[in-house]
Amino acid sequence: GDAHLPPPQNVTLLSKDFDMILTWMPGEGSPPDVTYTVRCESQDRMGKWIKVPHCKNIPSTSCNLTCALPDFFIKFRARVKAISRGLQSRWVESEFKEYHLDVELGPPVLAVRIKETFILVNVSFPVAACVESFHWMYDLDLWEAGSGKKKRYESIFRKKPMKLDTTALSGNYCLSARSSFQSIDFKHSEFS
Repeated sequence: GDAHLPPPQNVTLLSKDFDMILTWMPGEGSPPDVTYTVRCESQDRMGKWIKVPHCKNIPSTSCNLTCALPDFFIKFRARVKAISRGLQSRWVESEFKEYHLDVELGPPVLAVRIKETFILVNVSFPVAACVESFHWMYDLDLWEAGSGKKKRYESIFRKKPMKLDTTALSGNYCLSARSSFQSIDFKHSEFS
């Protein structure tokens, strides 16, 4: 009979912090030198599996597919197989996901500069270059330390720094932000 490698297990397509990532576990009894190859398929071109060059013969058990996606507005899935010493496992497929609808947002990173009469807040997002053009936004909360009363600034375009006038403020203040993105409804990350 044919000798085969154990196939990868728990093949999962997950979205984390603006990225779409395929993860898996080695099949039970896999040799230590096993590598993996990944391909993806979009729902509009069923049966046409696209090669993912940066995820061919890799030793890791994950592959970032964000910039390998053929279309961000069409559901796609991925598959992975194990390879070792001329042997291959069968392909194991993930479920379908769509980047635009299923992406999970991570909180943005804040850089704060304090001037005499204002606070300048720059917000950065850890997005891949291929999704840079999407209209990511953020909401910013400002409140006096110890107070639960927050002032919220909503739907600020991510490349626009926020300039907060401090002439009426005294004491210690806190800032927090969350990412937002509109697909069908608004999606929000946790606050930073």
